[in-house]
Amino acid sequence: MQIPRLLMQQKYAKLQMSTTPSRQVIEQPRADLEIEQPKAVMNITRTPSKLTIDQSEAFADMDLKSIFRRSEEWAAEGKRAVGEGMGRRAEEGSELIKIEDGGNAIAEFAKINGGPSAKEFTIGVIPSFFSVKVNYQPSELQIDIEPQKAVIEATPHKPIVTYYPGKLNIDMLQYPELKIEVDDTG
Repeated sequence: MQIPRLLMQQKYAKLQMSTTPSRQVIEQPRADLEIEQPKAVMNITRTPSKLTIDQSEAFADMDLKSIFRRSEEWAAEGKRAVGEGMGRRAEEGSELIKIEDGGNAIAEFAKINGGPSAKEFTIGVIPSFFSVKVNYQPSELQIDIEPQKAVIEATPHKPIVTYYPGKLNIDMLQYPELKIEVDDTG
């Protein structure tokens, strides 16, 4: 007996896959930044310089004196002259007591005290060396600085994330097929 033969023809399925890759975009906006620098507090204290020039001795050397100085000198000269006069009179009195010893004491006194006294003369227009006193006190400067801290305000921004998902497309290019035929020819 003859068994019929089976003829099979088969086509495999063909798939086509296409993908679109996923994509992620991240943007980071810059932070808002405000910086303020206050000025430093500065204090400057200065004492003025002082220059003192004392010419009173130079003027006194040239006989240009204040009335107060002249009064002091006249008072001192008067005291000296009174003391000198008292001493002279005491000496003259002592000599007059001894007049019996001889001599001509009264004529001598008249000769000494009767004439004008010798005047002193000096050139007083040139002051003596170092008669002008100069004193200088320099100024003092004090600087106090108090620095101020910077004021910084930062406002951060969150990142902007955008996600595009990927895609997978599957297409059937060829469907599977199976043909079975019976061959009795044989």
